[in-house]
Amino acid sequence: MMTQKALITGIGGREPKVDAEAFVAPTSSIVGDVTLHAGASVWYGAVLRGDVERISVGASSNIQDNCTLHADPGFPVTVGERVSVGHNAVVHGATVEDDCLIGMGATVLNGAVIGAGSLVAAQALVPQGMRVPPGSLVAGVPAKVKRELTEEERQGVTLNGTMYAALAVEHRAAVGEGR
Repeated sequence: MMTQKALITGIGGREPKVDAEAFVAPTSSIVGDVTLHAGASVWYGAVLRGDVERISVGASSNIQDNCTLHADPGFPVTVGERVSVGHNAVVHGATVEDDCLIGMGATVLNGAVIGAGSLVAAQALVPQGMRVPPGSLVAGVPAKVKRELTEEERQGVTLNGTMYAALAVEHRAAVGEGR
């Protein structure tokens, strides 16, 4: 079996730093000033492009299939610990604090801050500069804070991250390092 490798490369003097405990799936791209901390996972087809500003993905966070993380000058991307960024989501020049879930197909734009323990609904558009209070449910186009998360929803966010950590171990065994 021939395994495709992920594209992990520097550009313009900016180099990726991938912890040995991180999983980077084949077909994903890690370019430039990107830091993946212990237990982070980047899934198939995801692109993390730190060519003009830094990107940091915290410990035990997962960047799911076909996500894009990119930044503009002055707008780095920071993804905290135990964060799930759902399939096809875009995080552009924004901060996502610890223990959040960014829903499938959601977009979070420059300067936005998603407070710890929040959930951004699928397909939501978080506009530039929006500050989401911790523990919030955010939905809509443009996104608006709908309410505080319930305890059950908070547990669901945690469970999603735990599931992806287990899947990363399984996929690493199946496909190798991917890098």
